[in-house]
Amino acid sequence: MVDLSVNPLRQGLGSERTPEPNVMVIFGATGDLTHRKLVPALYDLALDGLLPVGFSVVGFARRKKTDEECRLEMQEAVDKFARKRPAQGQVWEGFAQGLYYLQSEFGDPHGYEKLSQFLDRIDMDRGTGGNRLFYLATPPNHYAQIIKHLGASGLARRSQQGWRRIIIEKPFGQDLQTARELNRHALSAFDEDQVYRIDHYLGKETVQNILVFRFANGIFEPIWNRRYIDHVQIAVAESVGVENRAAYFEGAGTIRDMVQNHILQLLSLVAMEPPASFDADSVRDEKVKVLRSIPPIHPGEVGAYTVRGQYGPGWAAGEEVKGYREESGVAPDSAVETFLALKLVIDNWRWAGVPFYLRSGKRLPKRVTEIAIQFKRAPLLLFGKDAAEGAGPNVLVLRIQPDEGISLKFGSKVPGPTVRIRSVNMDFSYGASFGLEPPDAYERLLLDAMVGDSTLFIRRDETEAAWSLVDGIVDGWRESPRPSFPNYEAGSWGPEEAHKFMEKDGRRWRRL
Repeated sequence: MVDLSVNPLRQGLGSERTPEPNVMVIFGATGDLTHRKLVPALYDLALDGLLPVGFSVVGFARRKKTDEECRLEMQEAVDKFARKRPAQGQVWEGFAQGLYYLQSEFGDPHGYEKLSQFLDRIDMDRGTGGNRLFYLATPPNHYAQIIKHLGASGLARRSQQGWRRIIIEKPFGQDLQTARELNRHALSAFDEDQVYRIDHYLGKETVQNILVFRFANGIFEPIWNRRYIDHVQIAVAESVGVENRAAYFEGAGTIRDMVQNHILQLLSLVAMEPPASFDADSVRDEKVKVLRSIPPIHPGEVGAYTVRGQYGPGWAAGEEVKGYREESGVAPDSAVETFLALKLVIDNWRWAGVPFYLRSGKRLPKRVTEIAIQFKRAPLLLFGKDAAEGAGPNVLVLRIQPDEGISLKFGSKVPGPTVRIRSVNMDFSYGASFGLEPPDAYERLLLDAMVGDSTLFIRRDETEAAWSLVDGIVDGWRESPRPSFPNYEAGSWGPEEAHKFMEKDGRRWRRL
């Protein structure tokens, strides 16, 4: 039986999950991320009794605002976005007492002097012991100057009075060069073990369960290799369009927005070797090995390994929608991809000869993220071709969102006097099995950062290895003819070329 109740991530990393008293400083506290994710996640942690006594939050941003105005805005955010909403009186009052606001320009040294003095006062008033967690929730162009001033002001410096850590939101650069520059800035003020690069996908319960499923169950790991697996498909489909993110997306595209981070993280968890232990460095060492084992795609090969798409006008959820080039803020002749199909191989002993097919796109028919491991067919059709006509290959599917769970497709005899085989599913659903709503990814990751557990955060060499792979593909696209965009209708499953891309290998995309 598959045992999903034991989580080696939690056991191996220690059972103590209550952090020391600390202050979280959120740079960009008036932004969307703070309102939609960070403060609601912190409130949910408080409601579950997982925050330490005296925990405090200081919002640092450019708009003028009082502490009370900040608290009212954050209560509205909790009422709208928290997992356990609306805000509950006694818990909210206790949480709100630790919410503060400090107005300053990000490049003003005096703002950091005021912040240092303010944090010292909170240490005295609320017993936070000099422990500080800095969170960069600003646009990426502010990262370098914030880190510079944290270093110059002494706020980043390790102290006997408490720890200092910084959480950096993606994107971690726009290419390998800018990623290295960002890492250089970060490590000029902080040590690597103080830096927590966050990818919220790694905080999802179902993503963490990839490791549990593989390494806590003796029936799957022995067949998790080239001898038994035909290929792997990873899909991250979005039903929405670019929405209000055109300014960012025009400079990123799907390869930077989804593939470089989320999808390559999923691939590395699926493909990694068993770590020596479940400490942060051991797990991340194995993930880096996977990324370094993927041969680079040279510019002349991009046509054989990638298919780009861009959505045109179409229908979504019964409504007519614009094409990408008609969206506000998008260039009328934009060549940015909103869909990408990609084939990668991993040159190591476990995966030699097993292709990994990745696809991600906007304005697809539904929102779904899944990993499908398709096994090789049985070597001999003992029951005859006609009997096995309704049976497909065995497929193990890890569903990450929205219907979290795991299914296994296998062949079974259809009842009756003759032998006919049909594929059936054995299905596990998180909601039905545990009866619990999984915590938001930010809840887990914020708590881990306070505890000092960096297992689910991205290390410097990890992000640089991912960018090295992506840069080669982007360079090849620059040297290739521009695709004839748009090449798929909104509400469809991407361009026809993506289907041919699979068919030439004798395979096909799964129906999601």
